[in-house]
Amino acid sequence: MSRQERKNMINYIEKLKGYDRETLMYMTDADIEHIYFTTYNSQLAHAE
Repeated sequence: MSRQERKNMINYIEKLKGYDRETLMYMTDADIEHIYFTTYNSQLAHAE
């Protein structure tokens, strides 16, 4: 994942899930992607 993608995912997770930026910065790319896609899919389900 590129740095910009990671930054965008972290910003999205912070806004919707309320995670602390410092906590997210120490997570692996796989962890960030899992949280991001879980959050995104949840938002899609609520929108329908």
